[in-house]
Amino acid sequence: MRLLSPALCASPGPARRGGVTPGTATAPRHPLRHGQPDLVSPGAEPGTRHSFWKNGSGVVFLCDIPLPLMHRPVFLEEQQNPPSVRFVAPHISRVPPRPRQPKISSHFSVSAPCCLLLGIQDTTRKIPSRTDSSVKAPIEMWGTNSTEKFYRIPEGKGPHSVGCTDLMTENAVEGSFLRLYYPAYDATDMEEARWIPDKEYYQGLSDFLNMYRVVGERLFHYYVGSVTCPAKSNAAFKPGEKYPLLVFSHGLGAFRTIYSAICIEMASQGFIVAAVEHRDESASATYYCKRRSVSESQEESPPNMEKEWIYYRKLKTGEEERCLRHKQVQQRAQECIKALNLILKINSGEEVTNVLHSDFDWNSLKDSVDTSRIAVMGHSFGGATVIESLSKEIRFRCGIALDVWMLPVGDDIYQNSVQQPLLFINSEKFQWAENILKIKKLISNDTNKKMITIKGSVHQSFPDFTFVSGGIIARFFKLKGEIDPNEAIDISNHASLAFLQKHLSLRKDFDQWDSLVDGIGPNVIPGTNIDTSPAEPE
Repeated sequence: MRLLSPALCASPGPARRGGVTPGTATAPRHPLRHGQPDLVSPGAEPGTRHSFWKNGSGVVFLCDIPLPLMHRPVFLEEQQNPPSVRFVAPHISRVPPRPRQPKISSHFSVSAPCCLLLGIQDTTRKIPSRTDSSVKAPIEMWGTNSTEKFYRIPEGKGPHSVGCTDLMTENAVEGSFLRLYYPAYDATDMEEARWIPDKEYYQGLSDFLNMYRVVGERLFHYYVGSVTCPAKSNAAFKPGEKYPLLVFSHGLGAFRTIYSAICIEMASQGFIVAAVEHRDESASATYYCKRRSVSESQEESPPNMEKEWIYYRKLKTGEEERCLRHKQVQQRAQECIKALNLILKINSGEEVTNVLHSDFDWNSLKDSVDTSRIAVMGHSFGGATVIESLSKEIRFRCGIALDVWMLPVGDDIYQNSVQQPLLFINSEKFQWAENILKIKKLISNDTNKKMITIKGSVHQSFPDFTFVSGGIIARFFKLKGEIDPNEAIDISNHASLAFLQKHLSLRKDFDQWDSLVDGIGPNVIPGTNIDTSPAEPE
């Protein structure tokens, strides 16, 4: 197998929105100041980066394997100080087909080649210890070559077991679609939920990354197709107390399952979490179920239904991004409010028709929601959705915006339209002066609005991709920061829980993390690390 260093096919790629113009000499620009943040491809630092991309070729080379792309992929943006590493991967043509639903767990029981790539432990066979001098250590690509540590989406640390189920209403795009995470009875005999449930999500991610679908689908399916999240699918709901409700909004290019680490932690701590899948064309992919014509196949479940897929919409030539994103955030906020109304309808005992096949007993949720304790939370574009939702719906008593992207927020929001408490939890590497100034303008002098920054974190420290990748590739594509992913998510979750306890008047012990809300503690600072002072004239 041949090894390839990124430096062997280096090319200084000037970044611009929607791709690059090969051979055009332009000054490096921070892509997030001229375009959108994205889920899979993080914000990059100004500078020039070695990449697999050969200018003008339409092909990305991975270990001498030509992968055809429609455009320069968005994850090959500018990056400062590229790592001097060598990569190894199996030849694509040698990848055996994977069974559609193998016996799997959230810590991956996968093939040996995949384990070497991902840097995780193959639980189906014994791997020699690193101290065994007769065994040559595998070359690191997707993770570390440790034989004792494997990568997985972290389990909830609260006292409750966690279940999850999907809910879709109406046979039209106007309906609601969400994944519900909730405290559940222990169900060791039940299967964990699949992390990415349909191949069409691989296709959507491929579109979002400007990769040909046939390539992206195969790669995603091979590397993460067997990943599950540590929540039991359709597990029995655990009644007995009224739980606060948290509505979650995903970021640009994401979908309802990509923030399972956060949602599962909140559910384990006694929240019912409704993770909305937005249909404003900001998700990589989503769908609704429509009635199938009589002449079409009746094989899929539920009968007489078929999935109508909606994929991420890219900006059209000459289209102003702010106008599009502002329109989308309005729809997103309405979808969060619609999800709130739906859960409260179920809570009141009204019958709701789930068009998806599910064994979950929705009647068990009756009188289970504390209707006086409701909050909204989201990441990136979802953070902007939090702000918009708070301005439109007073039943959301507070909100948490994770590494918020402020571009979609309208000017009217700054005119005291958000009265509820609001916590901004930022990463160290994503934010820039213009974005921070907008956050400060919204906070003003309101003591119930706080901003903290997690040191060493990146924009991808919040979604699950930071947990299912490791080592070189994670650093190369900015899926991990300098801080350990588990520590970063713990800081975020603990600060969130402390903030929610205070402003939802919860009788919990989350106040043990009150100092984090003020930016006091290891790897957290109050406010921001970004200098927003005006530049002095030369």
